[in-house]
Amino acid sequence: MNLAEILIHTASVRPARAALRLGDGVVDYAELNEASGRVASLLGTYGVAAGDRVGVMLPNVPEFAAIYYGVLRAGGVVVPMNPLLKTREIEFYLGDSGARLVFAWQPAADEVRAAAQRLPGVEAVIVAPSGFVAELLSYEPSDLLVQRSPDDTAVILYTSGTTGRPKGAELTHDNLTRNAEVTQSDLVRLSADDVVFGGLPLFHSFGQTVTLNTTVAAGATLVMLPRFDARTALALMAEHAVTVFAGVPTMYSAFLAVDDAPALPRLRLCLSGGAALPVEVLRQFEDRFGCAILEGYGLSETSPVASFNLVDQRKPGSIGTPVTGVEMRVVDLDGNPLPTGEVGEIAIRGHNVMKGYWRRPDATAAVLSADGWFRTGDVGRVDGDGFYVIVDRMKDLIIRGGFNVYPREIEEVLYEHPDVAEAAVIGLPHDRLGEEVGAAVALRPGSTTTETELREYVRGQVAAYKYPRVVWFVESLPKGPTGKILKREIVAPSDPPAGVQ
Repeated sequence: MNLAEILIHTASVRPARAALRLGDGVVDYAELNEASGRVASLLGTYGVAAGDRVGVMLPNVPEFAAIYYGVLRAGGVVVPMNPLLKTREIEFYLGDSGARLVFAWQPAADEVRAAAQRLPGVEAVIVAPSGFVAELLSYEPSDLLVQRSPDDTAVILYTSGTTGRPKGAELTHDNLTRNAEVTQSDLVRLSADDVVFGGLPLFHSFGQTVTLNTTVAAGATLVMLPRFDARTALALMAEHAVTVFAGVPTMYSAFLAVDDAPALPRLRLCLSGGAALPVEVLRQFEDRFGCAILEGYGLSETSPVASFNLVDQRKPGSIGTPVTGVEMRVVDLDGNPLPTGEVGEIAIRGHNVMKGYWRRPDATAAVLSADGWFRTGDVGRVDGDGFYVIVDRMKDLIIRGGFNVYPREIEEVLYEHPDVAEAAVIGLPHDRLGEEVGAAVALRPGSTTTETELREYVRGQVAAYKYPRVVWFVESLPKGPTGKILKREIVAPSDPPAGVQ
């Protein structure tokens, strides 16, 4: 087994089909497959062998795909990296993974070279936007395809590190191949006639599986956008008749903020993941663009797709039901299954669950049981129809005076207010209650709502202990590379009400 086989197979049956589009450039499957073979030849000159780790630090450009599959077909392990990382961060990723080589986008050349110089034996290949393809032509395309066992590591995906230094989730060839197959056949029902929008970062698990690998497996076309911008994305979707869009909730909110958005008559399906999608955002998007959004759930550690709503079986506000070959359950603190309707931690078992954290057996044992159940750290419940609902992240739970407050519930109410564009609810230290409920809110242009009015709006719809006593306005909320709101980076007001510190 080798994940790169999905490209080799598609190139053999649809060589002339457009695989990747970026601007005016088009790469067909024969060209992409040949480029990956040339990358495999290049890797041979560096002595890269089966199991060696190779960093790939590129944005959403065709070179990412060529290098990704080239490393895999050579038997290597891909270590995807955000191209915006700085020297200290790059040094950690390369040093922790033990990578011997890193491909980096030209704008990050100085940062990457500085990191590589601090790590003996690490070499950097700088990928220039215009010169890399010409450089590859000096290497003969290799037919090499190193066979790997299903349990061999294909990709090491580093988690966001919200609770410390990032950990590398080892995803196997079996994890990623089967997750792409399930996504293609069960969820998206993708065919070679589809055009998929590639605005999710490919160095992230969501982008890799749901856009790149699934598109390649189906022989469809991926329209690439290196850096997401709502207006640009909508224009590209209209120009290239995109049929499938996958994004995170903030992308859908950004689309709604574009007043003169073009019509998208070919768009047949939208997918949302990475964070909870407010039901009001889902409703507004579907009303405006006439396309259903299917919300799903997963983590880097689960390749990532674990559950999803289906076209003919969905419940807005839920994350759907487990995908084929995956089990989910809600458990208590000791890992015991809880009855239907009770709130607890979501656990997952199946072909999608990671092998473990790279070189961190203790961290692996803390979340992965001997019988394969992965503890997600997410709080949720399951209803009588088998649909799962995320209540919140365990670490985001606010305990106010002994009462549990789940931020997502309050955020849903905030998003229902017509003046709210984005909202995030966090816990603030309180000298008497332990924590107070706070809300950072970005308003729509031209809004005149005050903090007091917004606080009273929420107060009228939730229990007295839940509504945010502290509300403050921001221009925008901090976001990660996928567009996910980063609550840990939200700065609370410096002069909160008495009792809030």
